Amino acid sequence: MSGGLQIQNVTKSFGALTVLHDISLDLVPGEFLVLLGESGCGKSTLLRLISGLEEDHEGTILIGGKDVTNLDPKDRNIAMVFQSYALYPHMSVFENIAFGLKIRRMSKADIKAEVDRVAEVLKLGDYLHRKPGQLSGGQRQRVAIGRAMVRDPQLFLFDEPLSNLDAKLRGEMRTEIKRIHHALNATIAYVTHDQVEAMTLADKIVLLNNGQIEQLGTPEELYMQPDTLFAARFIGTPEINTLPCTVTRDGDGFHAKVGDIVVPVPASAARGAIADESKAILAVRPEGLSVGAGEGFVTTDHAVELCEPMGSETYVVLNFNGEPVRLRAAGLVKLAAGSNQSITWDLSGAHLFDPASGKHL
Repeated sequence: MSGGLQIQNVTKSFGALTVLHDISLDLVPGEFLVLLGESGCGKSTLLRLISGLEEDHEGTILIGGKDVTNLDPKDRNIAMVFQSYALYPHMSVFENIAFGLKIRRMSKADIKAEVDRVAEVLKLGDYLHRKPGQLSGGQRQRVAIGRAMVRDPQLFLFDEPLSNLDAKLRGEMRTEIKRIHHALNATIAYVTHDQVEAMTLADKIVLLNNGQIEQLGTPEELYMQPDTLFAARFIGTPEINTLPCTVTRDGDGFHAKVGDIVVPVPASAARGAIADESKAILAVRPEGLSVGAGEGFVTTDHAVELCEPMGSETYVVLNFNGEPVRLRAAGLVKLAAGSNQSITWDLSGAHLFDPASGKHL
């Protein structure tokens, strides 16, 4: 049975540089946690601390309720899958998966039974006698996962395992990893800088920024209820629209003045009281905007700056009072650059942020 993970007040420094600041989080058994953030935010360092590959830190790390803070990696009952597959090229798939079991001196019959079990889960049964060089990138990554699975660890650690794969294989492997997670009820901590991986795989996301937890929550919470402007901008494609404005109370809601245009904003865009004439950032997801005059609030005469057909939808960038606004249009839409268009606004999911602190107002 997989165990949980508790990280309590972990701080890590390299000399005078502190790369992780007082990190605390809990991962319950069977949960899929994604550590998400830009390069250099500290996510891989945190994973290495959990694994024991990185040492000399403040705070406590528990795996399955056991304090492993000062234990060697081999004593932590974990399995790690790296960005590089790290397979032995002269060994077959069977031998690569079985290698750790042989070191533990398991019987040949038990080794075969365990490798066959893992191969069935990973759909590798037809490849057990091949060498890694005869496999695709996705198949090699499955072998690396299989080598981790036979250890029956309490905790799986994945360090950007899909970054070496092309877009098609990444999509296939995301599905594969999610399937394995459900099949094994495995506890997983997974590092990535790719928001698509985070949103599709995670039960819970830890968004890191400069070594600190920017926000922790479900994928839906990070997308629909961002705590900060950084979180709002990091999650979502195209990126959320952010418009500097001045906010004034208007009945139950607000008016946001963007340049010389006044936009009605519902009370749900703020979480607390806002004084009149407050400076703010109005944030609206691209799906909150549509081209053309429809029902609701409409603004006119916005020049098209960019039109990107993506197949099932089209990304459009328009000039809104000197600020670019991004939206998604269904299907293949052709809008000439420089042509003027109307925008219909759905502000039910809008947010207001403090421009100085970046926190949700």
